[in-house]
Amino acid sequence: MSERQDIPQTTISRGLYWGAWVFAIALVLVAVYLGWRVRTVQAGSTKDLVASIAPDSVFQGKLEVDLPQYSEPPDPVAISRHTNVYTLIPERPRQDPIDYTVETGDSVFAIAKSFNLEPESVLWANYTLLNDNPDQLSPGMELWIPPTDGVLYEWQEGDTLQSVADRFEANVEDILGWSGNKFDLTNPLVETGSYVMLPGGHREFKQWIVPTIPRGRAGVSSSLYGGGTCEGGYEGAYGSGAFIWPADNHTLSGNDYWSGHLAIDIAAGTGARVYAADSGVIVFAGSALGGYGNMVMIDHGNGYQSLYAHLSSVGVSCGQSVGQGQYIASAGSTGYSTGPHLHFEVRYLGGFVNPWFVLPAP
Repeated sequence: MSERQDIPQTTISRGLYWGAWVFAIALVLVAVYLGWRVRTVQAGSTKDLVASIAPDSVFQGKLEVDLPQYSEPPDPVAISRHTNVYTLIPERPRQDPIDYTVETGDSVFAIAKSFNLEPESVLWANYTLLNDNPDQLSPGMELWIPPTDGVLYEWQEGDTLQSVADRFEANVEDILGWSGNKFDLTNPLVETGSYVMLPGGHREFKQWIVPTIPRGRAGVSSSLYGGGTCEGGYEGAYGSGAFIWPADNHTLSGNDYWSGHLAIDIAAGTGARVYAADSGVIVFAGSALGGYGNMVMIDHGNGYQSLYAHLSSVGVSCGQSVGQGQYIASAGSTGYSTGPHLHFEVRYLGGFVNPWFVLPAP
């Protein structure tokens, strides 16, 4: 039987002590190693980042970065805008009437157009001068030009906003709302004799015309229509119903056809030849009342009549048959006229026809 040997307790304790120290030193070494590795990786990442920005830009301890240079793209994709150094200030609408002096060659139609108005508005604003007759216009006349389309009305004693609006087919709200009238909306009173603009208002015209005269005996009086009145009771040529231009010029000079001027004014100088627009019989030849001056009227025998006015001379006589295109007169500026032209009317069964509807294209 072998004999067991016991290991002293002191030897065991000393081994544990040194083992603990070795383990602790190993932990410290591992920690130092790990810290070194982390720092190395961070340094490497920073270096790579710097290298990616400027690989050759480290000089004397300073980091130099070459910024990219701007250049115009070959095909811009954005819309370029150009600065406008000028500011357009819109013209404010006119609120007050203004004066206009009529010149040679003027017409109500042309004057109204120059002020962007309807000719009726100019005619209505000057009733005391023109008396609803645009042919009464004369050079040197002072017209009142309204600020907008409608009726420029002189307030009379006893007028009310509602009565005036009803008379001229306007709206009270539009009258009060027109800034040029300068109403005190809390107490909209109007003094007698003051002028009020009635926007959109209108009224009927007093037409100044020579009535249609037939070739048959009509019993018309020269005292009513003028010295050129014919007795009637004629037979003669008949028209074809197809009209030609009554002058060599086929453009306007003055009034076009509108409700206050039931004719067109054809450009024609004094003495320019005037022709029959269609065949027919002369039923008026000479001076006429109503501002027409020297005038010729032809009855075409088919319901149509044509009228030629402001003539310097008349080359036909009552009851004479004329053919289409035949010379009948010379243009001029007699009667109410601001310059030489040919006033040309077309009528059918006593009613007015716009000459543009029957004349060939110019």
